[in-house]
Amino acid sequence: MFVADDLIELYGKFSLALEKIEQCREFVSFIPEVRTNMVYARQGAKTRADVLAVDGRITVVRNMPYAAGRPRLGASSHMARLIIELAKVDPSYRAGIDFMNNPAFAVWLKQYCAEKGWVFSVIDRSNEPEEVKEKECGSMPWKVAEAVRACGGVAPKIFYETGAVGKEPVTVLVGRDPIEVVDQIIEIAQRYTAESASQSEV
Repeated sequence: MFVADDLIELYGKFSLALEKIEQCREFVSFIPEVRTNMVYARQGAKTRADVLAVDGRITVVRNMPYAAGRPRLGASSHMARLIIELAKVDPSYRAGIDFMNNPAFAVWLKQYCAEKGWVFSVIDRSNEPEEVKEKECGSMPWKVAEAVRACGGVAPKIFYETGAVGKEPVTVLVGRDPIEVVDQIIEIAQRYTAESASQSEV
């Protein structure tokens, strides 16, 4: 059960982070076709009802990131389940954001993570067992376990999954709270955009 201070902290940090992401033009190109969501889980979250997310996800309006709805507990299924599973490995990870992935960006991101000293991982969806695919909402525990296994048993800071049939490949960045996560993804978006632009001019 939430107490007032929990709610103030959750909504306060989440709202500040959302304002920042809505002011980052470079993040527009990072929003996948399925749109982006950001989550922030209460300490010891057990279900999606314990996780704050953007109702309707983050989309694009007038060429800027835009939250389609207000922050709401239980608004996310996929990202909420992901952060709950990852927190079982590292409880300090309570927030996360998902964004686009493509081969060129994946190469750049791996180098960026090495520079930052961040744990980077890849989930190969082609290895997903058939019994996991067939189970309702059964993929998430497998995906998180695979991401952890692929980087030596620790929770990754950033990981992406290769595309599967009918699934868009996405990247996930996690952190202690949404302000940390948004500050980091903004830096990534701005730097990648600037470096890509400078390379295209050569």
